[in-house]
Amino acid sequence: MKAARALPMIGAVAALTLGIAGGLARAGAPVPIPGHAIADHGALMVAGFLGTLIAVERAVALDRAWGWAAPVLSALGALALVAGHPDIAAPLLVAGSAGLVASTVATAARQPSDFGVVLGVGALMLATANALWWAGQPVFQIAPWWCAFLVFTIAGERLELSRLTPRGPLARWLFAAIGVIYLLGLVWTRLEHATGVQLIGAAQVGLAAWLIRYDIARRTIRRPGLTRYIAVALLSGYAWLAVGGALSSVAAAAPSGLLYDAMLHAVLVGFVIAMIFGHAPIVLPAVLGTRSPWHPAMYLGLGVLHLSVLARIAGDLAAREELRTVGSYGHVAAIVLFAAAAVTGLATSRSPALSA
Repeated sequence: MKAARALPMIGAVAALTLGIAGGLARAGAPVPIPGHAIADHGALMVAGFLGTLIAVERAVALDRAWGWAAPVLSALGALALVAGHPDIAAPLLVAGSAGLVASTVATAARQPSDFGVVLGVGALMLATANALWWAGQPVFQIAPWWCAFLVFTIAGERLELSRLTPRGPLARWLFAAIGVIYLLGLVWTRLEHATGVQLIGAAQVGLAAWLIRYDIARRTIRRPGLTRYIAVALLSGYAWLAVGGALSSVAAAAPSGLLYDAMLHAVLVGFVIAMIFGHAPIVLPAVLGTRSPWHPAMYLGLGVLHLSVLARIAGDLAAREELRTVGSYGHVAAIVLFAAAAVTGLATSRSPALSA
């Protein structure tokens, strides 16, 4: 079991490291890396890194030995991709994501709930995206499904963590309608890409507004310490989800280029990484069996993250390569600063993580 826990972390870190290097190279930074790190940047970051980490989280929640098959397979796929063997990586990542679907369904079956359904949909989106990647589909056709995996997973986790917040029937119907529009947009991308992306963008804006209105973070931001930090990370991330959705209306017809880059990074960096920064203090103790890694210096990493996304998107919109490069380096700096704060927090904290 120790090996089953260690291998996914090794695979995830390896995919993250090469994925970051590939992202820097794509933004114009002079990074000496193999060519496949650029071509497979999305697969490394979403399927290899985040897919593996979320599979670990789900295996811990399931608490069954077979649940570790998903993160182990994903980690093996990530390592194969790092080594430059996408033909080996693809079936492993598909198998890992299929295992994630199974473990998510098994966990949700214990206590049926709305958030369990949303998490299951998210896992299915990853399996679909990985299957499309294995089939050799162009990245612009796969990216909406990878994004959907992360958006639905985060939305499901927020529903779970905010389940005690009072919501009326209108809120539930609104959430369901937004989800249906998002899924319709995904299907539509297979028929007519631009219209599908516009529907997805509208759903992302709607979901951001829903989360800002109904998430428990609106209340917990008034509390001190870790609880406020988590709320700040979440609410600021929701703002980037809205920005990414709004950019979809103008970038929908472009499967590449600067507007496309701005749209993707508003969601995948501004929204997703802010969510990781916010959830890490409550997820890491459960996954690693450690104390809370909370430290006030985490605000620094979060602040640098948002400034870097702002620079990246400004560079895209103004066609300023130097701003895009600064933004890319800022993404890396934010992750390093957050990791350093977490290590400091682990070394000094004596308190368990709080929920928010």
